[in-house]
Amino acid sequence: MLGAKRSGFLILIFTLFSFSLFAQKYPVYNFETFSPLLEKQNDTTYVLNFWATWCSPCVKEMPSFNKLHEQYKDKKIKIILVSLDFGKNLQSKIDRFAQTHNIKPDIIILDDPDSNAWIDRVNKDWSGAIPATLIYHKNHRKFYEQSFTYKELESALHQILTK
Repeated sequence: MLGAKRSGFLILIFTLFSFSLFAQKYPVYNFETFSPLLEKQNDTTYVLNFWATWCSPCVKEMPSFNKLHEQYKDKKIKIILVSLDFGKNLQSKIDRFAQTHNIKPDIIILDDPDSNAWIDRVNKDWSGAIPATLIYHKNHRKFYEQSFTYKELESALHQILTK
């Protein structure tokens, strides 16, 4: 009887350990679970960049978001890189990209294939092209369907910070 209890305990420990090993590094959202990130009403300014690993202009602007993160990490500014990648092995694909490009800001995955239903909810003027960036603080918001240099990105952030 003691052997059965011990083996049951070992199975439980192994199962819990396995879950922690395979936990997702990058949270995956559908649009309904993601949408609260578009409406935060706190004292933080949010920079949400919509991008994908296969998007050349997105990759080109990543150093600007890294630098912005480093420059403002001690301020109430939250930079979130919203991956619109799709397909198999998203976690490993994004992890390889993040390591290769030394990505510092938080990355989340928006995995909701019905983009026609939610693009207008992010911004009514968004065509759906990426990269795209939403910068907001409470009800002050600016949306950009473009790629940024660091100087342009910091200027866009300051437009929200000075309101």
